[in-house]
Amino acid sequence: MTILILHGPNLNLLGLKSSKSGEKLTLDKVNRAIRLHVRNKDINLKIIQTHKEYIAINFIQRNRNSAKGLVAIPTSWAKYNQTLLETIKVCNLPTATVYFDSKYNFGTREKDTIILGDNIESFTGEPIETIISAIDHIAKRK
Repeated sequence: MTILILHGPNLNLLGLKSSKSGEKLTLDKVNRAIRLHVRNKDINLKIIQTHKEYIAINFIQRNRNSAKGLVAIPTSWAKYNQTLLETIKVCNLPTATVYFDSKYNFGTREKDTIILGDNIESFTGEPIETIISAIDHIAKRK
């Protein structure tokens, strides 16, 4: 099965954000950890990080028929991006949205999101653990 991972705006700066708390968690470390998590499972990850809405929309649309679900870390898109929400709903792709706890938060929390729907489940916490929980949630869906 294929699960799409969409890292939204500024997640390439996770290392800069985390270093302010004395840690050095980078997007590369996150991606390595989630790839390691699925290594011996029947899960293929397609991972993208972008600041550009049209690239994110194309990623979802082009992969909607081959993917079992989407894990999105929408950052600022979670507050106002109606197009992302509409795409997720129209494609009817099971989706897990991930929001980081305060140490890693980019300003949008789960309570602030507009990305809600019947096929969307939200997760909040530490980046690696929470993304892994979201992946496992999508993988277990029927």
